[in-house]
Amino acid sequence: MDADLKSIAAARECAEKAFEAYRAFLGTDPEKINAMVDAMARAIEPEAKRLGELAVEETGYGNVPDKRVKNLFNALSVADYLRDVTTLGLLWSDEQTKIAAIGEPMGVVAALIPVTNPTSTIIFKVISAVKAGNAIVCAPHPRGIKSGLATVKVLADVAEQMGAPKGLIQCLEDVTIQGTAELMKHRRTSIVMATGGPAMVKAAYSSGKPTLAVGAGNVPCYVHSSMRNEIAEVAEQIVTSKCFDYGTACVSEQAIVADRSIARELRHELKLKGGYFCTSQESDRLAKVIFKGKQMMDPENVGQSPEALASKAGFSIPPQTRCLISEETEIGWQRPLSAEKLNPVLAFYEAKDENEGIRMSHEIAKFEGWGHSAVIHCNDPEVVAKYSAVPTGRVIVNTPAILGGMGYSTDLEPSFMLGTGTWSGSITSDNVTALHLINIKRVAYGNRRWRDIYEEYGERT
Repeated sequence: MDADLKSIAAARECAEKAFEAYRAFLGTDPEKINAMVDAMARAIEPEAKRLGELAVEETGYGNVPDKRVKNLFNALSVADYLRDVTTLGLLWSDEQTKIAAIGEPMGVVAALIPVTNPTSTIIFKVISAVKAGNAIVCAPHPRGIKSGLATVKVLADVAEQMGAPKGLIQCLEDVTIQGTAELMKHRRTSIVMATGGPAMVKAAYSSGKPTLAVGAGNVPCYVHSSMRNEIAEVAEQIVTSKCFDYGTACVSEQAIVADRSIARELRHELKLKGGYFCTSQESDRLAKVIFKGKQMMDPENVGQSPEALASKAGFSIPPQTRCLISEETEIGWQRPLSAEKLNPVLAFYEAKDENEGIRMSHEIAKFEGWGHSAVIHCNDPEVVAKYSAVPTGRVIVNTPAILGGMGYSTDLEPSFMLGTGTWSGSITSDNVTALHLINIKRVAYGNRRWRDIYEEYGERT
């Protein structure tokens, strides 16, 4: 059978099977679902490294230690947060207004899985969907099928042992663009969760189904002069965050903007933490490795180590280098390294003062990163307040971007799907959780005399 036809047939079968499982799952005691979610999270713990190894081996992106951490975060931290979150049944009631809110599942979730995070994203979306009482069918990237199937198997096996109907958690085995499109628009699909590149997100919004999708993130990181005495810690946070899993997360820092008064010290500390400042010629060659053209990253060079990138660009770097840094003065496609880079590569800008630093940060966010996230390292609340006008859904203060944005080192909701709002065409700017996967029904009692409307607004006709 033609590969597209085979994928379309598989998508239809999975959607129908998921719908039957969803109907069988309806009415399941929320406490039983909570136990199921906890069991799935615990089942990932001993498998986290193996699944990370499968992901790196299959995709060629990132590194195993950080993939393992991502898997554990999306299992343990997400499940721990959801334990005290009510998604089904009575959510709240107000005696004064005589209104109650009741959570009900949406149905079948079509979950698009990116090649950059093929296992951790599945863990997050499956746990969130099941917590909300839904069925879920994962559609991995063609380069992430094996690791995706392995991850789904761990989760589905445990859920079924805990009483979930077979088919509640599935993964497409035969994946093509046409098959994924069929899953998204299928009559049994209730909602699409899309994480991936611009083309995939556009296809999701074109499916005709309600869609939760995220956009690109060109995250500016402004370092204010008030951090002079903490500059070593700031440098460590930036380098650690940008290098995490070789930069495959959209929420990691993309460009540093430093006040001129502390720029020299920051450069020095970045070097001590493993940052290598490229020459202008090396930066130009590096840009040609990372980008195939305007607005087009080379997929073969995403999520690569600094050594691999430098080697492909034809220059050598010192041992123990953790990230590559390019000194920049312009923002735009005439300087490609000012755009989002899914690699351990940072742009570095020097600002004469805080006004210029904030302005440059705004420009960076608007260039290829509308709505995602921005970071500031600053001890002056008034400056933080001014910086917060940046057009992003999250402003992360004095913590690594990736750990703060995904809700580990901040009290944002733990999530691996960060909405980018209407700035970039997304329906939400929230950290997406299981609460985005329920319908909320209002039960509203009459609370005032209905006939009064005629006394208030005019005679009854």
